[in-house]
Amino acid sequence: MIKFLFKLSFLFLAVLMKSETRAQTRIDTTEYLLVGGIKQAVKIEGADLSKPLFLFITGGPGSEGIYNENKAYLDKLKKYFVVVAWDQRNCGKTLEINPSPVKLTVKLYENDTYELISALLKQFHQKKLFVMGWSWGTVLGFYMAAKHPEMVYAYMAVSPAVNQWESERLSLKELKQKAARKKNKQAMIELSKVKIPFENGEQNYYDRKWLSIFNGETIEDTVAFKKYFTENSEMIALFREANFINLPVSLPRVKCPVYFFVGRKDHQTNYLISQKYYKQIQAPKKGLYWFERSGHLIPVTEPDLMQQVVIDKILPQFKLSN
Repeated sequence: MIKFLFKLSFLFLAVLMKSETRAQTRIDTTEYLLVGGIKQAVKIEGADLSKPLFLFITGGPGSEGIYNENKAYLDKLKKYFVVVAWDQRNCGKTLEINPSPVKLTVKLYENDTYELISALLKQFHQKKLFVMGWSWGTVLGFYMAAKHPEMVYAYMAVSPAVNQWESERLSLKELKQKAARKKNKQAMIELSKVKIPFENGEQNYYDRKWLSIFNGETIEDTVAFKKYFTENSEMIALFREANFINLPVSLPRVKCPVYFFVGRKDHQTNYLISQKYYKQIQAPKKGLYWFERSGHLIPVTEPDLMQQVVIDKILPQFKLSN
């Protein structure tokens, strides 16, 4: 049934793309594209099919990219772009129909990103697209900016993972200091068990637990939150692998425009590390946009501002013909 719906929706989209009324055509569909040897789900939405493509790569790893109606941080963009949200390998709708048959690695996800973008550009008859990555998603976005800049109008890195083990060291030091100031014995005991790099999922859990609590963030489902770190060994191993990336060393320059979206209170992907890398990186165009009320969760805490930066500050820099 899924295979039939996939073929039918793809055929329907192909007809729309060839239509003479393409400029007036709205799109709102979920597609299953063959990427990396498995079917991967994307949600494609836009008010006008003639607009440029915009791919949002969510954080995680292991988080759904196709969000429900309560997550509105892409809604405003749909007037100006054809917005693509993606459930990556072993996530969301993609996981529901086919778990990954091979070991999860950063390289595997990088290849998936390239294949997905290639398929989207071919399907929509476009040469380039805009890419936004958030947190873990910035690992994949920086890969595209580094290896395939010819496919990218601009790359937007939200809460970028730049030199994550260094960021984790700074964060743990700050958490221990806060625990001591607050005389929180439970926090001091649990944080004393954490080593950088994390040696297991439990250490990762304790770190993220107290980072969230001390940042005043609410963990909606504490059981699921703990389970993600302690019972999700494949994703934790993937996260650990990604943390060894050190962009100031491995990626001093890119050949496409790059823009940084940084929360002034972000200690998870440390804002000072992001700022320093922004000053260092060489690019045809670049920009740094601060989100004064945000920590790591910019799309959740300041979604309107995030979208307005794209619409008002970044998009006008590109003269695109429909």
